[in-house]
Amino acid sequence: MTTASPALAELAAELDTADPLAPIRDRFLLPDGVVYLDGNSLGPLPAAVPPTITDVLHRQWGTDLIRSWNDNDWWDAPLRVGDALGRLIGAAPGQTLVGDSTSIQLFTALSAAARLRPGRELLVTDPGHFPTDRYLAESAARLHGLRVRHVRPRDLDAFLAAEGEQVAVVSYSPVDYRTGELHDVATLTRAAHRAGALVLWDLCHAAGAMPVPLDELEADFAVGCGYKFLSGGPGAPAFLYAARRHHDSWQTPLHGWTGHADPFGLQRDYAPAPGIARARIGTPPILGLLSLEAALTAFDGVDMAQVRTKSLSLTDFFLRCTAELLADLGFEPVTPADPARRASQVSLRHPHAYGLVRALTEQQVIADMRAPDILRFGVNALYTSHRDLLTAATLLHRTTTTGAYDPTPPDAGKVT
Repeated sequence: MTTASPALAELAAELDTADPLAPIRDRFLLPDGVVYLDGNSLGPLPAAVPPTITDVLHRQWGTDLIRSWNDNDWWDAPLRVGDALGRLIGAAPGQTLVGDSTSIQLFTALSAAARLRPGRELLVTDPGHFPTDRYLAESAARLHGLRVRHVRPRDLDAFLAAEGEQVAVVSYSPVDYRTGELHDVATLTRAAHRAGALVLWDLCHAAGAMPVPLDELEADFAVGCGYKFLSGGPGAPAFLYAARRHHDSWQTPLHGWTGHADPFGLQRDYAPAPGIARARIGTPPILGLLSLEAALTAFDGVDMAQVRTKSLSLTDFFLRCTAELLADLGFEPVTPADPARRASQVSLRHPHAYGLVRALTEQQVIADMRAPDILRFGVNALYTSHRDLLTAATLLHRTTTTGAYDPTPPDAGKVT
């Protein structure tokens, strides 16, 4: 590897030595020699998961069989895991449910929010939102006779001043998934509420990476996946948060038997279960739920404020590495330098983004890209070190200066 700047190497060592979260890295089964900077797409395997799944397969499923719904508390897993996850997003017990996919949870929350604001005709979402969020906004709007308006978060105040009385739902993410820009959740929530609208937050790129005090913010709904910063595994079930103040009046769009007030009564007509339990739909995905439950133990004893502090230290350091090692090589940081506007990733623009990410992967530094020209480096304070980031920047410098990469690899567009 190209020799790193002595000053940067010394600083990385100093910061890692002083890191109070450094021991948490041992709670993950990271491959030797790999620098993993793609946990904002798929978190690595927590050490607690394999023994849990072994027990689920061989004892709970293999031996206890159907008795496990009661004897091993499979039935209450969506609520139990929801409460465990809720602690990471500032939600008091009884407001968070885990199960089904992010898409289903998004549709459920959008539909429920729209029904709580009858007579209003607009659903506002970010034109730069992740595609699924935009697609489902259109789908929910058609179902409820709404019109979708695409408004960037920075323009929300002006839009609400002109058309706020017609807005039923505002659906945003705190984090721009491409650039890592962090929006002001509190300010945007207050603005929507002043206009009488409800707010749905997609926390896929925030949950587990920073404090998100949903109850304190008086958020209405939130959703998020379990497989990014929460490290619940590929396709891990997603969560849905619904503020308790809506529990007596909200209506979910998908009425499944497990969300019935008397699920084992097998009644002909649907009667919703009380509270968050009515968002249950079908038989819960037990293997995924229990994997996620085990993964969440990686956060035991961890203060989310500490996570945020370290995340900012990591991204500050990587931006410094970028300035010293990459600025003259065509790399442009698109992640805000202002810590208050930066999430847990650094994104760099370069015309050969995909080829460079491929070349880094071949050298055991795993990051990813977003078309057409953004390299994304995700940091997770539970296991990423400053040394990891210096390794990534140094290898990226060497790869670029030597031209040791294919600028247009033939399989561009595949999962990185």
